[in-house]
Amino acid sequence: MANLAKLDFVALDISGNNYLSWILDAEIHLDAMGLGSTIKTGNKASIQDRAKAMIFLRHHLHESLKGEYLTIKEPLLLWKNLQERYNHQKTIILPKARDEWTHLRLQDFKSVCDFNSSMFRIVSQLRLCGEDITDGDMLEKTFTTFHASNIILQQQYREKGFKKYSELISCLLVAEQNNKLLLKNHESRPTGSSPFLEVNTATFNGRNRGRGPGRGRGRGGGRGRSHSWNRNGQIKKPAHERSKKPQNITRKVSGDQCLRCGMKGHWSRTCRTPKHLVELYQASLKEKENTKEVNLVYQGDEDQLDLPVINTRLDVEDYINNSSGDNEYSLANKDIQD
Repeated sequence: MANLAKLDFVALDISGNNYLSWILDAEIHLDAMGLGSTIKTGNKASIQDRAKAMIFLRHHLHESLKGEYLTIKEPLLLWKNLQERYNHQKTIILPKARDEWTHLRLQDFKSVCDFNSSMFRIVSQLRLCGEDITDGDMLEKTFTTFHASNIILQQQYREKGFKKYSELISCLLVAEQNNKLLLKNHESRPTGSSPFLEVNTATFNGRNRGRGPGRGRGRGGGRGRSHSWNRNGQIKKPAHERSKKPQNITRKVSGDQCLRCGMKGHWSRTCRTPKHLVELYQASLKEKENTKEVNLVYQGDEDQLDLPVINTRLDVEDYINNSSGDNEYSLANKDIQD
């Protein structure tokens, strides 16, 4: 892992999957070091330059590849051997890149950015394999793969006469961002409605004690009266304010019933019941409150309790049908004896 950190680019893998990108990076770095001629046929590079190039190439090889080409000391010979071994990667990548180019469509991507990334990746692979892809090919590929619902939009872009693919993509990216902003503003609230009022919440969690830089005593740096604080860091209200009962509290519906008239379906503050009916209802509530049930519990002898005793005497004929023959029951008069 320590050796990987010193590499200028990714080392050539033994499978050769990264061979095309590796030879491009190796050529660029050798040219930057002034050693690009060491891997060309018929070069007249000095022994020192060939040694430097050989060290650089071996440093960017897989460990197994270093062992396989252990006896080679010339950079040109090593370069040719690697070409013979991995140059077939072009024939493997080219069919796949051509197939991806054939099926590449703008309408299959969720965003223009994703389409642009895939476009450049496929074009790079084709160009590495020797295919010539021009800006005109890329423009035509983009125009012909618009969604069917955007036919008019595609014609408008064609009429602008873009010469470079980058100009078209820049225009599409700007249009995409503007469309997102338009949809966001449209979905923020219904059409014709007013915006919501802005609500700001301020919290204070300070616990500094002593005098502040402003006038007055107490916590914080503000001016004015001092306040007493509880354990949770909140201001205590004065005693005279805590004793006051809240005024003008809106009477809510209790169990869907108006507390003013007793009817259901509205609030007491919106009650439109006539005044005389409201007074009758309020009076009935007061009568219910004043009506109290009294039960007497006495422990002792009943003879000592001076209360009238009511005896009710009932006979059997009181529960049978009367002599007229109808099915009604009659209840005879009862003699109440004191």
